[in-house]
Amino acid sequence: MDYYSNHIKTLIDELGRLPGVGAKSAARLAFHIINMPKESVDRLSDSIKAAKANVHYCKKCCTLTDDEYCPICKSAGRDQSTIMVVENPRDLAAYEKTGEYKGLYHVLHGAISPALGIGPSDIRLKELMQRLGTEPVSEVIVATNSSLEGETTAMYISKLIKPTGIKVSRIASGVPVGGDLEYIDEITLLRALEGRVEL
Repeated sequence: MDYYSNHIKTLIDELGRLPGVGAKSAARLAFHIINMPKESVDRLSDSIKAAKANVHYCKKCCTLTDDEYCPICKSAGRDQSTIMVVENPRDLAAYEKTGEYKGLYHVLHGAISPALGIGPSDIRLKELMQRLGTEPVSEVIVATNSSLEGETTAMYISKLIKPTGIKVSRIASGVPVGGDLEYIDEITLLRALEGRVEL
């Protein structure tokens, strides 16, 4: 037996499709949205539509932006000789919160996972190699997650870059195995960055 009318059920179902949102959270969010003033709902809905219509990949680092280049790539104060490779924009944000890393980034939007059918051509590795051929880079810091997929991706990147003569390093331990960078505190991330080792 259905407890809710069609519109409420549809809203709960759609919210429940979002990552990390279970059935109870979806219902809580749905009722919160229904009880919001119409202007607030309009702003929320307009911001979702605007983000979907205007956000795309940065032409340089492949993070998400609503401009041709993201604010980090546009910044003249960043160290152009260092690129940190991360799996997703949330990992980039986690390192930016430390306030210590001053180089550039490259966002892969995933990691190599043969079990899931994700190969090197399914993530932004080609774009990384193109950057390394045109930009004055002296070091690539591989900051993929400490998971099987992250380690596989790190090794693959190392094998791709080593022949170019560019130094390749990996963030140090301190990041727990199986942990996602976006959930790790800034001190642990900073220690991992400072203790990186050459691959």
